[in-house]
Amino acid sequence: MSNQRLRISLSVALFLIGLLVVCLIALFPGIEIVEAQMVNRNVVATAGNDAWANASFPVENFQGYTSGFGYRRSPKNRRRVQFHNGLDIAAPKGSYVRNWFAGKVIKVGDRGACGTHIIIKSGSWKHSYCHLMGRVARINGRLYIIDRAGGIKIAKNQQVTSGMRIGRIGMTGRTTGPHLHWVIRYNNRYVDPGAVLRRMYAKQSSNTRTQ
Repeated sequence: MSNQRLRISLSVALFLIGLLVVCLIALFPGIEIVEAQMVNRNVVATAGNDAWANASFPVENFQGYTSGFGYRRSPKNRRRVQFHNGLDIAAPKGSYVRNWFAGKVIKVGDRGACGTHIIIKSGSWKHSYCHLMGRVARINGRLYIIDRAGGIKIAKNQQVTSGMRIGRIGMTGRTTGPHLHWVIRYNNRYVDPGAVLRRMYAKQSSNTRTQ
């Protein structure tokens, strides 16, 4: 085979490999969102009254929802479509963030795109709160998320109640404005927080009417 034909063959092979990689990258978010939609139908819609009875909206001084769950244009590059794994809730910087569902703190961190964040486990549910104010510190061998100005000091492995203040709206990590990036997973699969809120309020309203 001549050198020219060899170069053409290599170019075609590289093109096909690149096309395959692009297809796989585009496919993975699709798999995630299909799984999330299945979880929404099978779990959120059938959640019992007791599950939502004491759940709390996660943000004080609510201003609006700025970005929903699912595919969206990247805030950094409008030509890029990305999978958004949570719900962005806007509020003035410094507004308190409340724990949605009683559980145990399994992680506190202050690095990466999520910035200062906390993850709480409530049975099969995990809920994450990103872009908080403050930082993580180790005190006597134990990790804490600390926001002294807001009076927040939450430790890893600490039990937290529904509605408890666990942080304040900030701009840590990768963000274009003050908001809470709220992520919910059930058995480690993403769930649409908007669907959770709608079902939660429906259950709470139903419980109020029957009391």
